Amino acid sequence: MKGFLLAMGSILLVSVAQLVLRAVMVRLPSVAILLSPQWQQHGTLLLLLCAGLCAYGVSMLCWMLALRYLPLNRLYPLLSLSYVVVWLAAITLPSLGESFRWSSLAGVTLIVCGLLCITLPQRKH
Repeated sequence: MKGFLLAMGSILLVSVAQLVLRAVMVRLPSVAILLSPQWQQHGTLLLLLCAGLCAYGVSMLCWMLALRYLPLNRLYPLLSLSYVVVWLAAITLPSLGESFRWSSLAGVTLIVCGLLCITLPQRKH
């Protein structure tokens, strides 16, 4: 159970990191502006950028700890859940401005079906 919770924490953190970094990068000015005295005007964006990168770091730490408790063949497929979480959040959160596409829904459905095929316990005959 501990390994599963760590894996879910990793998935959640990496998903949040992706969403935060996307929101920051579309608003972040060029490097030249960030290296000028005007960088202070963008302090909030730089703070969010650091927060997104920290979320990646903590996600990796959770992942490494999860590897102690779960076999890799059960753990690794769970990473695909981050694709589903990011897609759902991207089309749901208006601030990201992502649009819904049926082909994306089909892809996410295939990911979920594949994840179920890999992770559901097999029945013994």
